[in-house]
Amino acid sequence: MLTLISLLSILPAALSAPLSIFGQNIGPSTGSDSANGTPTPVSLATVNSTLLRPAQFARVAYCGTSEIESWNCGAPCEALKNITFLQAGGDQGAIPLYYIAHDADEQQLVVAHEGTDPVKFLSILNDAQFGLVPLNSSRFPEAANTDIQVHDGFQQTFERTADGLLAGVKAGLASTGVSKIAVTGHSLGAALASMTGAMIIDAVDPSVQVTVTTFGMPRGGNQAFADFLDSKVGLTFVTNQHDPVTIVPPKALGFQHSSGEIHIVDDTQQNLVACPGQDNVNCATGNSLIEFDIVNHLGPYFDDVTFGSQECAGGIFGQGSR
Repeated sequence: MLTLISLLSILPAALSAPLSIFGQNIGPSTGSDSANGTPTPVSLATVNSTLLRPAQFARVAYCGTSEIESWNCGAPCEALKNITFLQAGGDQGAIPLYYIAHDADEQQLVVAHEGTDPVKFLSILNDAQFGLVPLNSSRFPEAANTDIQVHDGFQQTFERTADGLLAGVKAGLASTGVSKIAVTGHSLGAALASMTGAMIIDAVDPSVQVTVTTFGMPRGGNQAFADFLDSKVGLTFVTNQHDPVTIVPPKALGFQHSSGEIHIVDDTQQNLVACPGQDNVNCATGNSLIEFDIVNHLGPYFDDVTFGSQECAGGIFGQGSR
């Protein structure tokens, strides 16, 4: 456990709706639910069938571009079979990596965003711009003339790759013929995934099922943005024990989580609960900024899934294009 002063000094290095996961609803589905409602257990069968695979795809996003293109990134790639790489973007610095792949086993496209790795200082800078700014209404027309606001740094980072990513998704749908898209990410990548999911939903045929599942996600916007995610995306996000990243930026600055939290209660990796409402005080929101564990941000989450470049074939140093 660390003090608040320690948190403020190291937190930038860690930063990188309905509970509908890959089409399966596993909990309360509206942000209007009580923020202090009683969490309900999530079975390990549900974890393995709905949470594990997106976590594994999000873990791959920390590996080098060349490793992902060849799907030869060590344990993260080995855990996922029958995957065809389609596209990648970003420079794993000021522009974090994303990749698009075809998952033949699930017959879906996967879009995964890289999070902020402590060894990549340029990416860390994306997290430092904590101000709230209007959601880009030219990209999200429904945000026009509303009070929807998002984290300035997250939106700027999202916009750097949004057009190329969306073009890749449309090309992938055409080339594979699938009708499902799974969007995922960890840390900063989780915040980007929430915006990516909303963008894709606006841009593809309504018959295409789009699900967004994230891990270690910071708050990405204000109350209106949280309500927007609830109504449009149905985000599911996993928080791990005393991870401080999931409770910043603070509510006192106007930030709010959407509904859809799944909280890992302890380090057994087997005790998970679904948290009703937005920012439920019985889950991550109830954690203290005085006592926390930064290691919880990286993992393990479940099935020993831990995030970060150290999990990849090249380790922290010498990964692909890194």
